[in-house]
Order: sequence, then C-alpha cells, then structure tokens
Amino acid sequence: MKQYVIDELEPQDHDAVSDYLQRHTQPAGVDGLFWLPIAEDLLSPEQHSHDDCKPFAFALELLPDRLVCELLVRTGNRVRCSCIAYANRQQREWLVETIDAILDKLGIKA
Repeated sequence: MKQYVIDELEPQDHDAVSDYLQRHTQPAGVDGLFWLPIAEDLLSPEQHSHDDCKPFAFALELLPDRLVCELLVRTGNRVRCSCIAYANRQQREWLVETIDAILDKLGIKA
C-alpha cells in the first residue's frame, strides 16, 4: 500500500491530531480510522462520472506514534470498482498539503 506517513508523534501531538480529526473528518467506525473527503474538483474523470460510488475519501489511520494516510482513493459505497485507484498527482499533492497544513495549524513539527 502506498502511504504518506507522519511518524514519531509525541503523546500530546497524538491527542491534538485525534481531537482535530474527530471534529473535521468523518469517522470510519473503527477506533483511530477516519475518512478525509475529497472535493469534487479533485476527482478523476472516471471518479467524477461514478455517482453511485460517491463520496470519495482518503483513509487516515491515527496510531499512538504516527499518522498513516493511504494514497488510495476509496469510495464510501463500494468495496470494488474501477474508480477506486491510487491518487493521481493532483490528489496526492492535495492530501500531503492538507495533512501538512493540519500539523502546522496544530503546531506539530513533524
């Protein structure tokens, strides 16, 4: 699995990230797992045309010492579909920039 990982989180950093994700993302129904929705304008043409598969999101897993961000664009409605794919360049850059901005906002120097 391709991932963007922020490791060596301190306990207070973990708590701050957890609080932020609980307020600003969608819970995935499993402790420590969150969905970060992807805006319509970032979807690939195939993803954009798959209305039945929307919404699309990145999975974020918060562990005690790290934040793991999958680079797989997932659908909330299906397990398998051709629109589920690794992030394209624009989606990947958006995810990295978004996570970096969250850490910066929280004062976490990762």
